[in-house]
Amino acid sequence: MKHTINEGLFQTLAKEIEILKRDRKAVILAHYYQRPEVQDIADFVGDSLQLSQKAAMTDAEVIVFCGVHFMAESAAILSPDKVVLLPEMKAGCPMADMVDAEGLRAYKKRVPGVQVVCYVNTSAEVKAESDICCTSSNAVKVLQSLEGKDILFIPDENLGRYAANILERPIEFWPGYCKTHDRLTKEDILKARKAHPSAKVIVHPECREEICQEADYIGSTAGLISYAQNSENQEFIVGTESGILHRLHQVCPDKEFYLASERLVCPNMKMTTLAQVRDALQTLSPRVTVKEEIRVRAKQALDRMLAL
Repeated sequence: MKHTINEGLFQTLAKEIEILKRDRKAVILAHYYQRPEVQDIADFVGDSLQLSQKAAMTDAEVIVFCGVHFMAESAAILSPDKVVLLPEMKAGCPMADMVDAEGLRAYKKRVPGVQVVCYVNTSAEVKAESDICCTSSNAVKVLQSLEGKDILFIPDENLGRYAANILERPIEFWPGYCKTHDRLTKEDILKARKAHPSAKVIVHPECREEICQEADYIGSTAGLISYAQNSENQEFIVGTESGILHRLHQVCPDKEFYLASERLVCPNMKMTTLAQVRDALQTLSPRVTVKEEIRVRAKQALDRMLAL
């Protein structure tokens, strides 16, 4: 996918960012859904948790997180000694906003002893109220590790249902969803299949159940990329946010990828620009911090998951 700015401007900003990055001892992380030019200047491109783990392992003093708010918070939870910057502070996640700590505490009061599994797409405060975190790639494994009856999966009902169906296990779901993935309809998939009959349909588990039933492969962003790389198939219909196409074209230049719907664009993931990345490095702001008592409890939920 082409850059959304002209090549001359890209080169100028990329040079400025490179110099500032060295001066600040910074590392730049970009999610697969970011603009192509932002992915191209990043040190690491990946999914949200992969990136926070990478950040914790580097000796950088500053982390510039090109993603959305909860991702920068995860980096701050795992790297309390580093400065964490989110170039666009308004880049949030509507799904993460569908559950808050207060609502979750009220649920736990109503159902004493409930075990709360929280998707990493949540705020630090919500993680602090949860027993264990999960990602889209390990949700099944995390749920499998829990014994007992009362399990609440938050906030993504689609991902929770996908995992519960695999395990054939009764689980309670919080009524949350990803606004971008939820736009994809069965009609979109059928139409794309008709246009590209030999293409494999690969989708993210944040899609609705009826979409997952139509798919040849369901996986996290990293999972979708590795499936495309290892598949003998040459054509793919992609059911996740459009930003992933940039990476897919880079790692599989000889293969064809078709976005399952033009509506698969997350406005929050497209907010961050190269100029903002440069400005964040210049001013060391906006900064994302997590209060220590929340950070410690949120880290326990992440650590339990990482221990698996």
